[in-house]
Amino acid sequence: MTTIANNLHLIRSQISAITQAASRPTASVELLAVSKTRHADELRQAWDEGQRDFGENYLQEALDKIEALSDLEICWHFIGPTQSNKTRPIAENFSWVHSVERFKVAQRLSDQRPDSMEPLNICLQVNISREESKSGILPEELPQLAEQIASLDNIQLRGLMAIPASNDDPDLQRQPFSQLSELLKQLQKQLPNQPLDTLSMGMSGDMAAAIREGATIVRIGTALFGPRDYSQ
Repeated sequence: MTTIANNLHLIRSQISAITQAASRPTASVELLAVSKTRHADELRQAWDEGQRDFGENYLQEALDKIEALSDLEICWHFIGPTQSNKTRPIAENFSWVHSVERFKVAQRLSDQRPDSMEPLNICLQVNISREESKSGILPEELPQLAEQIASLDNIQLRGLMAIPASNDDPDLQRQPFSQLSELLKQLQKQLPNQPLDTLSMGMSGDMAAAIREGATIVRIGTALFGPRDYSQ
């Protein structure tokens, strides 16, 4: 087995153990392979081991990989900053966008989504730790933005995403995830006709805390592919 295959097996086993400990079914948590800076052949290795969902941060890099791996059935997630001038290729090539924080961006994604494709799945990015350096809307801004986006035709509002402030304490890691989970419950009451079923939260260092607080998608990169080389 390759290193990627071994890592995938280990991560899936960890997810299974954590979900069981949290009295959740293993199938309730989806592994999103964060593949930024990784080569297409590395993604292909993961695909060969059954991984189907991949998350990309950088648009042009992602488009190159989408073309290189066009022979594979991959569900592509865009998880990087979503800029207004890049919405068309995102709308045309991805199934999910996890990083929407402005109505203008959501409207452009809706307008530019090809009619031949299924509605684009959207998560709203919340700055749950209120960090000035982080993207995302503040929790109190969420109800209004969600209401606006729910009215758009070619996108489907699915849930929330967050990248909390880094913390090595497992108990403290759970607090922002708990807050995001509560925000989703509030949105479900506010918008009962929307399929609000997604909490995209938790990465290699805090996956366990996120799953215990209700994560449905965990975004794992380093633990799967190894340390990233940004010098390329």
